Amino acid sequence: MSSTAATRTAAEATGAHTEEAASLIGDARARVDALDDRIIGLVQERMAVSSVIQEARITSGGRRVNLSREMEILGQYRDALGKPGTSLAMTLLELCRGRV
Repeated sequence: MSSTAATRTAAEATGAHTEEAASLIGDARARVDALDDRIIGLVQERMAVSSVIQEARITSGGRRVNLSREMEILGQYRDALGKPGTSLAMTLLELCRGRV
């Protein structure tokens, strides 16, 4: 394949206009994919731990959800990530509550 054809292919795949930029983008995307895999694994782990907490709370006569704790978590994510952090935390809490 000619250099021009390789650059065109890279541009199609990455939106880059040079081989150097396409390589950098390709490497960065691989890192993002690896980070996403780790994040998904951590969310799954968090879901399992949350299930243990909920079961212990329910077994002891408590409620499935502790709203004051959820507010703490929302604040933590908002403080660290700004307004979008609140949305992220809400999604995370929804995933971790299980079926209510």
